[in-house]
Amino acid sequence: MTQSTKTDLKKRALMAVRDYGIHLTLFRNAVSERMGLNVTDMECLRLLFLKGVATPSELARHTGLTSGATTAMLDRLEKAGLIERRPNPDDRRGTLIAPAKSGAEKVASSFESARKAQDELISSYSEKELEIISDVFERFTKLWEREREKIRRDQ
Repeated sequence: MTQSTKTDLKKRALMAVRDYGIHLTLFRNAVSERMGLNVTDMECLRLLFLKGVATPSELARHTGLTSGATTAMLDRLEKAGLIERRPNPDDRRGTLIAPAKSGAEKVASSFESARKAQDELISSYSEKELEIISDVFERFTKLWEREREKIRRDQ
């Protein structure tokens, strides 16, 4: 492979990653809008689905919202039946936030078509190709985690 070909392929790959991120964001924004939520509400839900449970302070840090704005967001999500507030067993005055089972089902139904399309697409690759795809995404995930930490340290 010539250097020019590799350079072109690197550019193509990085543009594909960029475009993937942009289009995933646009898709998530469309789902948020369809559900009557804003983007930050959906970010909060994504974190909760990932972690299972979080404190309001953790959600505020993740979303960049003030404590008052976080409370308003949690009120909206609770009213929509998407989250539950639970007592924090480690802090009598604290609250834990978890996805409501019915909320998870509501959100999952909004992604059903996309999940089927993803399964169809990913099923078209060989085992070797899937190993490479998995490796790339796992490495990019670690890269973004490290870059996020650098930003936090520099603040």
